[in-house]
Order: sequence, then structure tokens, then C-alpha cells
Amino acid sequence: MARQPGLGERLGYTAEALADVNRRGVRLLEQLREEAGGRPPIIIAGCIGPRGDGYQVGETMTPEDARRYHSLQAEVFAETAADLVSALTMTYAEEAIGIVRAAQAAGIPAAVSFDAETDGAAAYFMINCAHPTHFADVLEVGAPSLERIRGLRANASTMSHAELDEAEELDAGDPVDLAQRYAELRQRLPNLNVVGGCCGTDHRHIREICRVWSSPRY
Repeated sequence: MARQPGLGERLGYTAEALADVNRRGVRLLEQLREEAGGRPPIIIAGCIGPRGDGYQVGETMTPEDARRYHSLQAEVFAETAADLVSALTMTYAEEAIGIVRAAQAAGIPAAVSFDAETDGAAAYFMINCAHPTHFADVLEVGAPSLERIRGLRANASTMSHAELDEAEELDAGDPVDLAQRYAELRQRLPNLNVVGGCCGTDHRHIREICRVWSSPRY
């Protein structure tokens, strides 16, 4: 992260120190990619988080304010070996729009949504930080927009965001059930090829997701 005034400075980081954290993170992933030798192919995504709380909307920005705010981080990632930036846990559209515009100006692809406001600049849509039971019912089978959803990083828990925000411990949910729901969503999302986990997930969930993903049945 090049700098996030509301977060980094409160932790005592200078703008350059925050930029260095991002550069070193990408370098670590470069090393892992080199060690893998291209099998399997590894794409490096520079993650950009929200300015405020990822579970509830607080103070908001206009798309232009968000572009300026996130542009430094996008520029840092564009100077590294990162293949794209990925905006996670966005709570309102204007901030996500600003991130896509910042990435577009920096010359690096972005994974988020809101094509109409960014002239289709987003590389693809991604759903994250919600359990499949929270959104599966709104994914209309056959809708053209579903072809643009290529990423899924769901929460482990079926608890609402409000409940999770008040929880003192992360709820790991049911790894086997979550993986099965991923498999079912795969039938609705023809171009889904980026999968992982968000809040509450760990190696157990990823193992089960990989298991169903590699099954000939799906």
C-alpha cells in the first residue's frame, strides 16, 4: 500500500514505508511463483482494501475522491510484478469505482465491478466476504452479467455481517458444505476460475474447494 492516511499514519507508517510493505509482499509472491516453475500458473494480485470498515458503510467518498485516495497504492503495484489489483470488501459503489479508475490510470488491470461507470475497465467481477447463502438467490441463471463474474472468495460463516462484526471469534462454518456450494455456483458462473476464501476460512476450506473443483462431476 503506498499510503492510506486513515490507517497507515495511525500505525506510524510513512508513505514510503507503506509502499515498501507492498513491494516486499509482491517480491515474496514472485519468489513463490519462481519456485513453482510455472506449474500451476500463479497470478499475483495486489490487494486494495476499503478506506474504512469493511463490514459497514461509514464516511463515504465520491468516485473522484476514492481515485485520488487509492491512486498511490495502485501506482506502487503497477511498478511491481503484480499482474492486477484486486479490490476487496468494498461497502459502497463509489469507492470501488474510484479504485478501478485509479488502476486504469496506473496502467494495471483491476478485479472489481461497476463496468458502466468505468467503461468496462474492470478485468472481471468478484464476489467476496459473504457466504453463498447470502447471494446465491440473486444470481439469475443465464443472465449475461454472470459471464463477467470470474472470482469467488466467500466467508466460511452463514452469519450476517452485523453478527460477524459483533462476534468475538471467527466462525469457521462447515468446510465441506462451503465447498459443495462453490461447486453448485460453478454451474451458474460459466467463467468462474478464481476461487479462495475470506473471513473464517483456512486450509481446510481451501482443501475441500480444491477437491470438488477437481472432481470430474463438476
